[in-house]
This record gives sequence, structure tokens and C-alpha cells, in this order.
Amino acid sequence: MTDTPKTPDFEQALEALEALVERMEEGDLSLEESLSAFEQGVRLTQDCQLALGEAQQRVQVLLMQQDGTPRLAPFADTGDSQG
Repeated sequence: MTDTPKTPDFEQALEALEALVERMEEGDLSLEESLSAFEQGVRLTQDCQLALGEAQQRVQVLLMQQDGTPRLAPFADTGDSQG
């Protein structure tokens, strides 16, 4: 069993952040509650940024060739565009 740090679940953190923003936008929170909600929002934002950063690193690793150079390829035209 590998001992890797747990990546925050992006979808859960984003949902919680959206719910927190909605609650704050209602304007029914006291100053102390607003400050606490803001602090929680900052933490959730950091969790989302961490999860996105880790996903980006994984994609970069998957796109590396064995010699360490990036594997670049043009997007394939699927023929779905109508224009």
C-alpha cells in the first residue's frame, strides 16, 4: 500500500464553495459568521487549486516521452464542426 497524500476531492470542494458563496450572498450572516465563512472559502479555494495543480502534473507526466521531452500532437479533426 502506497502512502500518498490525499488529493482533495475537487468536485466536493467546489460544491461546498458554491454553497458557501450562496449563503454569504444572502446577507443574513453576522460579521463573525461572515469572517468564518470567508476563512472557510479561502481554504476550499486552496483545496481546489491544489487538486487542479495535481491534475495538471499528472497530465504532464502522461504526455512526456521516455526521453523526457514533451509529446506534442495536433488535435484530430473529428469532422463534427459545421462551418
